[in-house]
Amino acid sequence: MTRLDLERQQVWIYLAAILAGLGLGLVLPGAAAHLEAALWPLLGILIFVTFTQVPLIHLPEAFRDRRFMGAMLAGNFVIVPLIVAGLLLFLPQDPAVRLGVLLVLLVPCTDWYITFTHLAGGDAGRAIAATPVNLIVQMALLPVYLWLFMGTAFLEIFAVGPIVTVFLTLIVAPLVAAWALERWAEARSGRDALIERLAWFPVPLLALVVFLIAASQVQSVTASLPVLPQVTGVFVGFLVLALFAGLAITRALDLPARSGRALVFSLGTRNSFVVLPLALALPPEWRLAIVVIVFQSLVELLGVLVYLKAVPRLLPER
Repeated sequence: MTRLDLERQQVWIYLAAILAGLGLGLVLPGAAAHLEAALWPLLGILIFVTFTQVPLIHLPEAFRDRRFMGAMLAGNFVIVPLIVAGLLLFLPQDPAVRLGVLLVLLVPCTDWYITFTHLAGGDAGRAIAATPVNLIVQMALLPVYLWLFMGTAFLEIFAVGPIVTVFLTLIVAPLVAAWALERWAEARSGRDALIERLAWFPVPLLALVVFLIAASQVQSVTASLPVLPQVTGVFVGFLVLALFAGLAITRALDLPARSGRALVFSLGTRNSFVVLPLALALPPEWRLAIVVIVFQSLVELLGVLVYLKAVPRLLPER
């Protein structure tokens, strides 16, 4: 099996991991605390390995195609928040559900969207170049977005719990470590081989993460069942609106078809694994946000299978 084969099958791998985790959680409910304790170091490793796939030391290259980069930034950080604002009208008033949706939909993906861009015949080179910019901008803007959408409730949420500690240890520290590793590997002309080896790890690691989340959060999953149909509609609506937004921006700026495909996949895919630690660090009454984030990943991956068929037809090469 090649790495591309593994990535093509990832949606079914994650689904199997979630079902297995739920089964374990129902059979051994007392093991939840131990499973959640094992989740934290695994999340840190996953985030570090995933960040090593982001070309952090090549930020200037992202701005060589200013038209594409402008489209990517405007789409992800202006158009998408407007779409999310409209979709909030269709969500239940449960603050934990709304927080989960905001956390996951406001940040663009930095990992598997490159694979899917490649599979759809999009410009993977431009997608890779834009990834570190998307990662850094989303970290800077996410607190601003949450404050705009939630007001003082945002400040109350993040005043309790180890949010800042989790952000520094599970997001900032892996980001700095990945940047240092890339610098070290680049200096020894070994980056390609090293990154290629590490690129095998995100899928199995994420499968383990969602397995542990499902096993340790069975009660939260059960509590979320009444709202999941409504949340599903919002996530499907987001995929549809993101697709139309990507097509509209591509045509308005007259981007090449391959660049337009990369843009569409960037707008349609979200960065669930980066915001998971933040949701896990919240007090127990906010645990529904975790289920919402994991559930969004499944809906997104199924939706991307449709994207892979539709996007090349909607943006054919000239």
